[in-house]
Amino acid sequence: MREIVFDTETTGLNARGGDRLVELGGVELVNGFPTGRSYHAYINPERDMPAEAFAVHGLSGEFLADKPRFAEVADDFLTFLGEATLVIHNADFDMGFINMELGRLGRPAIGADRVIDTLQIARRKHPAGPNSLDALCSRYKIDNSSRTKHGALLDAELLAEVYLELLGGRQAALGLAGESGAPGGGRATGPLKPAHARQRPAPLPSFVTPQEEIAHAAFVATLGEAALWKKYEPA
Repeated sequence: MREIVFDTETTGLNARGGDRLVELGGVELVNGFPTGRSYHAYINPERDMPAEAFAVHGLSGEFLADKPRFAEVADDFLTFLGEATLVIHNADFDMGFINMELGRLGRPAIGADRVIDTLQIARRKHPAGPNSLDALCSRYKIDNSSRTKHGALLDAELLAEVYLELLGGRQAALGLAGESGAPGGGRATGPLKPAHARQRPAPLPSFVTPQEEIAHAAFVATLGEAALWKKYEPA
């Protein structure tokens, strides 16, 4: 299964009120493993950068002025996504911006059926919260010390680690290997088959003492010839 863990940065919070995308970042997972493939683009929002948004991601209007517009990166962006499932933290926010930009170009929206929202997963798993990306990194001991500002690609990389933890990733990888001999750090991608227990080269010595054997024999003698024990007692 192919998944793209994805994040965006924007000029603000309101996609329908004139705010625009300024950064896209995504990393590819296949069957739960990072492949090393990623997508990243800065985008000229064709408008000013509010101070509040600049304080979050540090992307100024001057920096973005010579970057491509969304229309210029849309084809590469959609090609990278392909038919993959999108994994996003607080997906309604990011997908609102992505679908608004696609709509401006007359492109079809990406359906909610293709999206996994890690915020919803985290809220079900940790109802007491907090469930921000930083809080989840702290909970799962994921190093986010380089996250001094929000950045789409860095946040996508961190979210990929969080996502695998939310799915029980570390537990699933403990010492398991497929038939191909995959190292213990990976998950088996084929069907699991029952392992065969190794036989001891010699039976363990009995822990029953001679006195216990005599006492047992005396007890069995009191049960009579019709006792069920006689059916299993060795000759």
